[in-house]
Amino acid sequence: MRNVFQAILECGHDEDFTPVTSSDFNGTDAPAGSKAKLDILAQRVMRGEPLWHPEDRSDYSGLTGAIRPRN
Repeated sequence: MRNVFQAILECGHDEDFTPVTSSDFNGTDAPAGSKAKLDILAQRVMRGEPLWHPEDRSDYSGLTGAIRPRN
């Protein structure tokens, strides 16, 4: 089974699915909740990889965000 979706289709549940890592499984600097991070998580699922990598960004340090003025 390549990913969790195939496991569910074939077995009716995901209990038989075991994520695998490859040379393409790298950490990301994308912040949690960002579109970039969500896209990376989706790619990991489709490749059958674990969702979380030990080198993923774990905080928001060094980031700036848009500030909306108060009316």
